[in-house]
Amino acid sequence: MATSIRKTVKPSCLGAAVSHVKQNQMKTPWQREGSQIPPVKRERNASAMTKEKLLTTPSRLLKLILPVTTKDYNGDRKANRTKDVEPLALLLHSQQPLSYLEHLIQAEVSPITDNNSHLRPSHVSFLTVEVEDGTIQPRRPKAMNYVDDSKDDEHDSPEQDEEKPSTEEYSRRKRWHNTEIGDLIRDAARVKEFLVEIENSPLDKIPVAVPSFNDRTYYLRMRLRKLSKSLKKLAIIKQECDMLAHRGAQRVALGGLGVMISWWYIVYKLTFETPYGWDTMEPVTYLVSLSTLMGGYAWFLYHNREISYRSALDFTVNRRQQKLYQMRGIDLQVWESLIEEANALRREIKTVAEEYDVDWDERGDEEDERVTEALKHERRQKEKREEAEREHQKEDERKDEDRPLKNKGGV
Repeated sequence: MATSIRKTVKPSCLGAAVSHVKQNQMKTPWQREGSQIPPVKRERNASAMTKEKLLTTPSRLLKLILPVTTKDYNGDRKANRTKDVEPLALLLHSQQPLSYLEHLIQAEVSPITDNNSHLRPSHVSFLTVEVEDGTIQPRRPKAMNYVDDSKDDEHDSPEQDEEKPSTEEYSRRKRWHNTEIGDLIRDAARVKEFLVEIENSPLDKIPVAVPSFNDRTYYLRMRLRKLSKSLKKLAIIKQECDMLAHRGAQRVALGGLGVMISWWYIVYKLTFETPYGWDTMEPVTYLVSLSTLMGGYAWFLYHNREISYRSALDFTVNRRQQKLYQMRGIDLQVWESLIEEANALRREIKTVAEEYDVDWDERGDEEDERVTEALKHERRQKEKREEAEREHQKEDERKDEDRPLKNKGGV
């Protein structure tokens, strides 16, 4: 009976004590923990501002997110903290010079006063950390009672972080100026960041994270995959049409051979097994052969083709392909535009891969061997066309150079 009374009394007493303490805190808020520290002394969290990023956009531009300020009005805070500043977003291109980015930052930063009381823009510097290859960093000696607390984030202390050797002690900083932004990114990709130093800024040197190869080419690779899916559907149908067209051209060639064999058999029969004889069949065969030669030559002239079996076969295949494409609903203009865009995306990704010194496997993003072969075939055809144009241009230049010599010789 007594124990039950105690159990019922204890919760009521505890609740009364808690309510009493809350009432006292409401009446005297200065008695709360930390009430002796003024609000302006309290640090604000600026961790989101101390590490800025260079991001990619779907429009193939670069977006730099950077906090810019030149004065801290709360000087009682620590030097490594600052008030919340809205970050600035700048759209850049990798081929733009660093001076352009410097002018953009200077336009957003308030000017400073020099020793002569004149206003001038703040100096903006871009730095990269050049880590020396093969550098051996020393380790701190472990104490006898050392306990590994690296996995527990709660036991880490600022004193321990300060004792760790930084990479700056074993590296050199390189200042960049009057060069392209892409060159800065290419060099900073090795250490995955570069530094932006704004004169008279409380943020000191602002580290900007450089996007990795996958981040830099994310939208390009997603667009390439989307194009590859569209090309895959068309490539399956186009491959079937091409096979049928080649078979049809082969049948036409075999049909021509059959006509020639039949003509030979008819001439043989009429010459040796009929009363016409060779005296009658000789002019007939001569006229038929000459007529066939003249008709073939006229056909090549009309279609503006080279006189060869390969040219005639290609013409037959192309005619058959055009008919099959129309029957299957394939638009060659759409196909060529998709191929051209996919090759352009592939070329851009290859360029970025060379900047980052990365081996990019295009088959992983093209997703199908038929698409890869189609893109490769188009690149080869384009190279052949460009080479033919260069040779034609060289011939024209040679002719232009030979004309003055002939004119002088004639005079």
